[in-house]
Amino acid sequence: MLLENDQGPLVTTALVVAEAGYLIDRQLGPAAEAALYASIVDGDLLVEGLIRADWVRIGELVERYADLRLGGTDASLVAIAERLGAARLATLNRRHFGVVRPRHIDALELLP
Repeated sequence: MLLENDQGPLVTTALVVAEAGYLIDRQLGPAAEAALYASIVDGDLLVEGLIRADWVRIGELVERYADLRLGGTDASLVAIAERLGAARLATLNRRHFGVVRPRHIDALELLP
């Protein structure tokens, strides 16, 4: 498990859930995808709603990191990290998040 010892809460966006659901189904099947949704229902994974300012920031980040091809899904995580003041980010995509510089801190701490 990616974050076995993390106390949480684990927070993500609906964009990430949609992308993760697709990838989980493709690689592991429908039961694993359903387990993702169960983790949301059970409160193990919180889905933070995006507000207008987040969408503005997502657009800025996608444009700023166009050469990196950051994309809206990853940019949504940076936007909510900034808004919520989060300093840690769980990801398997160090390529993108190792480069992106959020507004509120010098760099995100990438887990694991």
